[in-house]
Amino acid sequence: MTSAGTEPAPGRRDRKKRQTRAALTEAALRLVAERGLAQVTVEEISEAADVSPRTFFNYFACKDDALVGDQAGDAARLVARLAAVPPEVPVLTALRTALDEVIDEVRAERELWCLRMDVVAQNPALLPRLVAGNAETERAIVEVVAARVGVEPDHGYPALVTAVTGAALRHAMTRWAAHPDRPDLADLVDEAFAALAAGLPQPDRL
Repeated sequence: MTSAGTEPAPGRRDRKKRQTRAALTEAALRLVAERGLAQVTVEEISEAADVSPRTFFNYFACKDDALVGDQAGDAARLVARLAAVPPEVPVLTALRTALDEVIDEVRAERELWCLRMDVVAQNPALLPRLVAGNAETERAIVEVVAARVGVEPDHGYPALVTAVTGAALRHAMTRWAAHPDRPDLADLVDEAFAALAAGLPQPDRL
């Protein structure tokens, strides 16, 4: 038992791990943004994050993994949140609800997310890894959506709704990153999901 006001040891360890992972990711992104992908080594990233290269490899298999982020972990958390939404909630609403924590995380680390987008844009060699991670995430979401609506995963609907909602999220994030004076990220995501729910009606002419 722990005393009041204290956190169990596993919680402290988990927090320390998250901090170390975040420090390595930030160091990798900043160095690559400054010098380019080929001019940055794992040793330099580790030194910038004040850890050893051995510690780096406890978190990432290679430099590229540090740059694109913890896609597997993010996917697992998103799938768990989606599965936790009550089954009677419509799919679009359930997906939007599951994204709340993702939006909060991105919003809290806006500078880092914008930096990652810039680094990927400037270093196309990272795209295959990013695309592969996104594909794995989509496959996992498809299975949960299929279970929610009572169809097989190879039915067209789960894959379609997963693809269009993923595109809506990415579109909202791109708008938010490129234009700081635009509405909050959550509002942009809500706007995109509302348009999907309405069947993407053509906007009125200005």
